[in-house]
Amino acid sequence: MKYKVLLFDADDTLFDFKRTEEFALEDALRRIGIDYKRDFHLSHYKEINGKIWKELEEGKIALKKLKTERFRRYFDRLGVEFDHMDFANIYMESLGKGSFLLDNAKEVVEELSRSTRMAIITNGLSKVQDKRIRGSIISHHFEEIIVSEEVDIVKPDPEIFQLTMERINHRDKSSVLMIGDSLVSDIQGGINYGIDTCWYNPNAKENTRGITPTYEVRSLEELKELILNS
Repeated sequence: MKYKVLLFDADDTLFDFKRTEEFALEDALRRIGIDYKRDFHLSHYKEINGKIWKELEEGKIALKKLKTERFRRYFDRLGVEFDHMDFANIYMESLGKGSFLLDNAKEVVEELSRSTRMAIITNGLSKVQDKRIRGSIISHHFEEIIVSEEVDIVKPDPEIFQLTMERINHRDKSSVLMIGDSLVSDIQGGINYGIDTCWYNPNAKENTRGITPTYEVRSLEELKELILNS
C-alpha cells in the first residue's frame, strides 16, 4: 500500500451533515416558537449558510464572526425579530446532537484502520464538532481530530495540515492522502501542502474550479478499494 496516513474531512465525507443541519435547524426554530416549514426555512438557510462558508474559505470572514453573522442574514431574510447571537447558541446546541454517518462510513473506516493511520481535519466550530465527531462511534479509529476553531487555522491553509502531521509525528508526505468533498478546502488544501488528494464526489458534480485532485471517487467503498490496492 502506498498510503500510510489518511487525512479525512468530516462533514459530507464521513458524516451526513445535510441530515444534521436539517435536524438542528428544525429543532432550534421550534425552540424559539417558529413553526418549521421545511421547504421554506431550510432552503433559505442553505443558501445563506453556503455563501458564508464560501466567504470563510476565501478568507473574507473570520470563523468567529461566521457563527452569528449567518443568522443575522437569515433572520433579515425571514423578516423575523430575534437576537441572532442567542439563536446561534441555540442552533449550535441542536447541531451538537446530530452525529449521523454516511452510508458505509463505519465499515470503511473500520477496515482501513487495520492497515493505515488516520486523522480528521475539519473546518468547524469546537462546540459542535466535539460532540458530533469526537463523540461519534468511529472517533477511536483516528489518532487526531483537528477542529479549525481550536487551532485557529482553516483549510485550505497548509498550516493546518502541517500541524496535523506534527501531532501524529509523520514526515513523509508521499505516503499521505487527503480525502474530502470540497475542492477548495480539502483538495486545494492538500495540494497547497504538497500531498496527494482524493475528491469524494458521490453526486458526480462537475469540476469547474480548475483544481485537479490526484483521484476522484463516487463512494466510500470505491475509496477503500483505491487505498487498499495502491
